[in-house]
Amino acid sequence: MGKVLSFRRRLLMASVSTGLLSGMVFANPAAAAPEEETNVQNLPAVEVAAPPPSVARRVAPTRPVARIGASESAAPRTRIYVYPTSPGTGRGLDVDKVPSAINAVDPSQIKRTGSLSITDALRDNIPGVNISEVTGNPFTPDIEFRGFVASPVVGTPQGLAVYQNGVRINEAFSDAVNWDLIPTAAIRSVTLVTNNPAFGLNALGGALNLQMKDGFTYQGAEIDIMGGSFGRIQGSAQWGKTVDKNFGVYGALEGLRDNGFRNFSQSTVRRFYGDIGYKAGDSEFHANMGVAKNDFGASATVPAELLDKYWGATYTTPQTTSNRVGYLNLTGKADATPTWTLEGTAHLRRFEQKIVDGNPTDAQECAIDPALLCFGDDTTPANGAGGVQLANPFAPGTILGEIDRGSIRSTTFGVSGQATNTDQLFGHENRFVMGTSYDASVTRYNATAEIGSMGENYVVSGSGVFLGATPVADPIAGPVSLRTVNQYNGLYAMDTFNVTDAFAITGGGRFNAARISLEDQLGSALNGDHTFTRFNPVIGGTYKITSELTAYAGYSEANRVPTPLELGCADPTRPCLIAAFLVADPPLKQVVSKTIEAGLRGTKELNIGTLGWKIGGFRATNYDDIVAVPVVGRTGFGYFSNVGRTRRQGLEAEVNIKSPTLQFQASYSFVDARYLDPLELGSESPFADPAIDTIHVSPGNQLPAIPRHRVKVGVDYAVTDVWKVGGNALFVSSQYVVGDESNQFAKLPSYTVFNLHTSYQVAKNIQLYGKVDNIFDKRYVTYGQFFDRGALPNFTNGGNDFTDPRSLSPARPRAFYAGMRVTF
Repeated sequence: MGKVLSFRRRLLMASVSTGLLSGMVFANPAAAAPEEETNVQNLPAVEVAAPPPSVARRVAPTRPVARIGASESAAPRTRIYVYPTSPGTGRGLDVDKVPSAINAVDPSQIKRTGSLSITDALRDNIPGVNISEVTGNPFTPDIEFRGFVASPVVGTPQGLAVYQNGVRINEAFSDAVNWDLIPTAAIRSVTLVTNNPAFGLNALGGALNLQMKDGFTYQGAEIDIMGGSFGRIQGSAQWGKTVDKNFGVYGALEGLRDNGFRNFSQSTVRRFYGDIGYKAGDSEFHANMGVAKNDFGASATVPAELLDKYWGATYTTPQTTSNRVGYLNLTGKADATPTWTLEGTAHLRRFEQKIVDGNPTDAQECAIDPALLCFGDDTTPANGAGGVQLANPFAPGTILGEIDRGSIRSTTFGVSGQATNTDQLFGHENRFVMGTSYDASVTRYNATAEIGSMGENYVVSGSGVFLGATPVADPIAGPVSLRTVNQYNGLYAMDTFNVTDAFAITGGGRFNAARISLEDQLGSALNGDHTFTRFNPVIGGTYKITSELTAYAGYSEANRVPTPLELGCADPTRPCLIAAFLVADPPLKQVVSKTIEAGLRGTKELNIGTLGWKIGGFRATNYDDIVAVPVVGRTGFGYFSNVGRTRRQGLEAEVNIKSPTLQFQASYSFVDARYLDPLELGSESPFADPAIDTIHVSPGNQLPAIPRHRVKVGVDYAVTDVWKVGGNALFVSSQYVVGDESNQFAKLPSYTVFNLHTSYQVAKNIQLYGKVDNIFDKRYVTYGQFFDRGALPNFTNGGNDFTDPRSLSPARPRAFYAGMRVTF
């Protein structure tokens, strides 16, 4: 066995002198459908046929052509590692030439987590990534990278773009990213592309580019089942096959049920992904589709005083989210000439989301006539349908709550095209890419508010009494029905020119044009038509100092336009229940981010394996940044506002060792995120000015919810040929709570979490595995914010007022899981 692995390792070795691991270790050959394993900085290798260097120096080279599954009798092949530099699905740029940080995750690293959420693999394997469970559910987390966020929470300003097979999957209404809809078992690779405007809107901090499996890259079948703590049971099945060398078929099915450790926190995940491909020569065409139907509970933070009593506590339920999606993507690429490759995509996506959100309410019995309901105070009428004041159906002294319901139904259609040319320029190697994209989305958004009674368990019971239309004089939450139309256009070009064999420069840019129309279905207050345009340049270079050391540097700009949600909720004098109720508002400016990035990466062959390392720094400055500003005393109400400049800068370093028996990784990330301009923000902070309920933010104050330090260590060791053990540790430093933008309150404590995992190959096709998460049962929180302490009494303390102003997201306690994986 050792000789076989050694032979395969030597055969498949590729020199990746950009500082990445130069080897590729295959899974146990007994497995019928082996997963590709790579270093955390690498993508799965691409096998290419290319002319000898001596020939390439004299004549225009033939473009390297990707080959998968070529026979050993075929022409000599070279295995190289490439990295995406544009949204297209074709082969990317040789990593030697990429003028930015390299971050990637492969299927073996995803599988190692034992999770059906790709976010866990991103957290464990990419230095700058941090997870915050803002929703209180592990399957719908926020991903934060370098201080930029991709979140499923509607209303969160989004700073990362996410692509799946070349299709942008940020949702149309709010740019939110629903991680639960991504079929994890079907992922072939995930790359986090930084400092690159070619990925269009929202790529302020970078873009996550997911490439999915198909019948040409995955053959065989696998069934994986796992169960454990908190009622977790999950399973996945995948199958791939190449038929007559020209057709490839692939399918993956996933399901999960988890009761959660918090009250009302059940999760159900059901997903399917399939791909049918056709390949003829250098042309390849695919049709892939996916569907998902997922339901989640406990989507909220909880007051710190309730957590002190019970770690699984919840606050103001029901809190549920239901996500549904169905999509169809068509992709194709072909060689027009030996040096020109054309590719295109067309996609159709239907997304539906329903949110039920129990909250405190500003409705109360009127002082003059307790038989009627008032809103905001005890004299302003709370109107129902038709503008008639609501009767009070509740017993005197009842504590009232509110059930806010919102629904989003979006249909998106888009097409894109890309052309790549590898003709020499002035006798030097050159790679030119140009492309265009068009996306159009139509969204229907509806929201209602039902008044109910609040129980001592903080559960709101509905009464059938609904708030009516919002009066002009006083913005009272009422029904909303809105139709929005998004049209996004992009045109980009990138060129990488080899000045010498060691020095390459990259330049280009992307022009973005966006038009967002809002059509109020209940009146005219929300009507609006907004247009945004922006050209974002990029320039960078790489220099191979030695065969084992490469330097890179680059500058780029990126933008994001306000979402329909943000445009419909931007007036501080008429706040709305964020993610539920919109009002007529002034326009917002688009956010522009300017980023510089530089670093070194290298490799070294050691007796114990291949050493890979990298270190780099970055600085990103946002202009006209957008934040969500709460309105004090009205729980859940707020508005979106431009707040001037913010800056995120820092350092990322990683070292790793990989051999057939040992895999080790250690990384450190420092992120310094600050406001650069003074401003006043509404806040529930105990340090807020009591006269106007605002805090003063000074230049240099840190942005909340962004830890400055992250340390990650992971190790996997093959004790025998069939038994592997491993573990990882994660340290995250303290952070300010949301609402403490003035940095006056104590930070949330730092935390360190340790996890263990092991696997045993019972037979050539059967593997048993297990893991323990949070082995020391550390009680910690990943996110915090201030809340309105006077909205509801503390029922766990005799109905007295809350004294701790923080509302927190508790992390999962110690959990045990075990599973079995069978391959065919």
